[in-house]
Amino acid sequence: MGAMDDIRNIVVLTGAGISAESGLRTFRADDGLWEDHPVEQVATPAGFRCDPDLVQRFYDQRRVDVRAANPNAAHLALGELYARWKDELLIVTQNIDDLHERGGAARVLHMHGEALSAWCTTCDARHRWFGTLRDRPPCPVCGQASLRPDIVWFGEMPYRMGEIYAAIGRADLFVSIGTSGAVYPAAGFVEEARRVGARTLELNLERSLGSNQFDETRLGMASTLVPDWVGEILASQALRL
Repeated sequence: MGAMDDIRNIVVLTGAGISAESGLRTFRADDGLWEDHPVEQVATPAGFRCDPDLVQRFYDQRRVDVRAANPNAAHLALGELYARWKDELLIVTQNIDDLHERGGAARVLHMHGEALSAWCTTCDARHRWFGTLRDRPPCPVCGQASLRPDIVWFGEMPYRMGEIYAAIGRADLFVSIGTSGAVYPAAGFVEEARRVGARTLELNLERSLGSNQFDETRLGMASTLVPDWVGEILASQALRL
């Protein structure tokens, strides 16, 4: 990326590729299935209306999978960056796991929701949730049996978009890690970063669909690329302090 000593504000976008090395499968396979289910069945409001039991069982298993996974070297490196970076750092993730938080990053925006959260569609309360939802437990706030996975499904608006775009507007560097570049609006963040003059870096196993939008692309495993990049950016910070 050349000299990095003028970088102050960083936005990092992460996708399924960063958690794949922790044993969590990517969102959608090449055959269009998510965990062997058509996405339309388990990741749309229509699918939930059609077969709520299937959808609740599906996300009950996702909670089990997330809790069984552990942060890998990429999550831990970003946690170190979060702890040591002196200026602004925002991690935006498309992932529904909590591996960034367990890796040490305290401020993470989950634009597609969280596996370990339940949303009451009656009173709009959200609850940290580790158990099942398939048995229709009551909402701890209003008592109604109207909890659903706190996941942004296809056709729904991602969370906290205003905060994300505001952070990109202040960014000197935008970094995309483990993303396919296929799912909007996240796939358009690099264009917004370029529009405001931020430098752009892609760290990925293979080139994304939007790879030509980045100033630099580095290919390889996230567990190798991310710690190396974090070491570089922290060294640049040390030189200017």
